[in-house]
Amino acid sequence: MDPRPAAAPVEVPAATLPLARVLPWRIVARRVAQLAGVVLGIAIVNFFLLRLAPGDAAQVLAGEAGAATPEYIAALRAQFGLDQPLWVQLYKYLWHLAQLDLGFSHRQGMPVFDLIAQRLPATLLLMGASIAFAVVLGAGLGVLAAGRAGKLLDTAISAAALLCFATPLFWIGLMLVLVFSVWLDWLPVGGMFTVESGYTGWRYALDVARHLILPAITLGLFYMAVYVRLMRASMIEVRRQDFVRTAVAKGAPARRVLTRHVLRNALLPLITMIGVQASSVIGGAVIVETVFAWPGLGRTAFDALYQRDYNLLLGILLCSSVVVIVVNWIVDAVYARVDPRIRLPH
Repeated sequence: MDPRPAAAPVEVPAATLPLARVLPWRIVARRVAQLAGVVLGIAIVNFFLLRLAPGDAAQVLAGEAGAATPEYIAALRAQFGLDQPLWVQLYKYLWHLAQLDLGFSHRQGMPVFDLIAQRLPATLLLMGASIAFAVVLGAGLGVLAAGRAGKLLDTAISAAALLCFATPLFWIGLMLVLVFSVWLDWLPVGGMFTVESGYTGWRYALDVARHLILPAITLGLFYMAVYVRLMRASMIEVRRQDFVRTAVAKGAPARRVLTRHVLRNALLPLITMIGVQASSVIGGAVIVETVFAWPGLGRTAFDALYQRDYNLLLGILLCSSVVVIVVNWIVDAVYARVDPRIRLPH
C-alpha cells in the first residue's frame, strides 16, 4: 500500500468550466420553478392593484360611444366578465395564464399575447441599445475621471454626469428632436422606421438604426450619469487595494495592471447596478417611447392604462416582470464569469 497521502482535489475556477457544468440542469430547473412562483405572485398583485383604480373598460367605451346609460354599461360589463365576483375573475385569469393565454384586448381587437409579441422586440431593442450606450460611455468616462481625479477633466466629467442625471428624460428627448431633427435635419423625428420607404435587408436595418439613435441616447444618458459616478468611485477604491500595489511593486506593466487588476474588479459594482436598474429602464421606456412614438410596450402600456384595457395592461406588466427577472439572471451569470470567486448556487 502506498504510504503517501492522497493528493487534495484541485478546484477549477468557475470561469474555466463549461457552461453545462457551471449551470447544471438542476439549477436551471430550480430557476424555472422560482420564475413560476415569482410570476404567480406578480400576477396576483397586479390583478388587485389594477382593480383598485377607478373606472373600467366598460365605462370608457360607453363614454366614447356617447351612450353611457346604465343598461349599456351593464351589458358591456357582462360581455367583459366584469360583473362577476372578484375572486371568480382572479380564478379565470390565473387559469388562462396557466395555459399561456393572456386574454383578449377588446380595445385593440386582438389577443394580448399576439399584441405583446409584436411590440416586445421594439422595447428589447431600445433597452439593449440604451444600456449598451450607457455602459460603454459611462465606464469610459468613469475611467478617465478616475485617472484625473481632482483635476479639470474630472470636474468637467462629474459636472456633465450630474447635469444628465438631474435633467428629465422627456426634456432631453424634446431638445434632441429640436436640434437633430428640426434644426439640423440629420435624424428622423419619431417612429421605428420610414413607413413609405419599403426598405428591406440591410437598408431596413440602417433605417431602424437611424430611428433608434435619439431614443437610445435619451434613455441612456440618465443611466450613463449613474455609471460614470459609480465607475469613478470604484476605480479609485480598487487602485488603493493591496493586490494592485503588489502588482505594481512586482513590475507589472501599467496597461496590464489597469486592465487585469483594476478595471476588471471595478466593473463588478457596475454589473450589479445594471441588474438593479433593469426595471427602471423599462419604466423610462414609457416616457421615451411616448416622446418618439416608438412602437414598444411602454407606449402600449400608457395607452392601455388610459383606456382601462386591463387584460392588455396585465399582460404587459407580467411580460415586463419576466424580462427583468431574466436580465437579473444574465447579470448573475456575467458576474460569476467576471469574478471567479463567485459561485452560483448548486
